[in-house]
Amino acid sequence: MPKESGLKVVATNRKARHDYLVMDTFEAGLVLMGTEVKSLREGRASLVDGFATFYGDELWLEGVYIPEYLNGSWTNHTARRRRKLLLHREELEKIERKTRESGFTIVPLQLYFKDSRAKVEIAIARGKKDYDKRHALREQQDNREALRAMREKNRGSE
Repeated sequence: MPKESGLKVVATNRKARHDYLVMDTFEAGLVLMGTEVKSLREGRASLVDGFATFYGDELWLEGVYIPEYLNGSWTNHTARRRRKLLLHREELEKIERKTRESGFTIVPLQLYFKDSRAKVEIAIARGKKDYDKRHALREQQDNREALRAMREKNRGSE
C-alpha cells in the first residue's frame, strides 16, 4: 500500500482566530492510540474547547474531542483524554517562556495528517477583548463592501 502524501485537514478551530490574537504558530506531533488515529482518519474531531498546558517540561493537549472509534472494542480510547505533544526542546522552551508572560495561552488551530502522520498546529495567542473582536468584524465588513463597490464600478464601465 503506497504511503499517503500531502496534507489532509481533519479539524479546524475557526473560532480561535476570532477569540485570540495569534502571535506565533508551531507544528507539533501527537502521541495517539490506534483507535484515535482511526477515528481521525474518518474526519471526526473537534478543537473547540482545546488548549495546551505544561506538566513538568512536557506540553500536553487537553479538551480536544476525538470521538470513540465506532468499530473499536474494549481497547477504545476516552474521547477527551490528555494527549502529549511532540516538539523540539528549543521550541518547548520558547513556548514556555512566552506563556509565562501574563495573558498568553496555547490554543490548537488545526488538526491534520501530513505524510500520514497526525499533526496539530498550535499557536501562542493572547485573548482579544470584546471591542477588539467588534473592530476586527467591522474592518472585514468594510473591506468586503469596498471590494463589492469596486466590482460594481468595473461592471458599469464595461
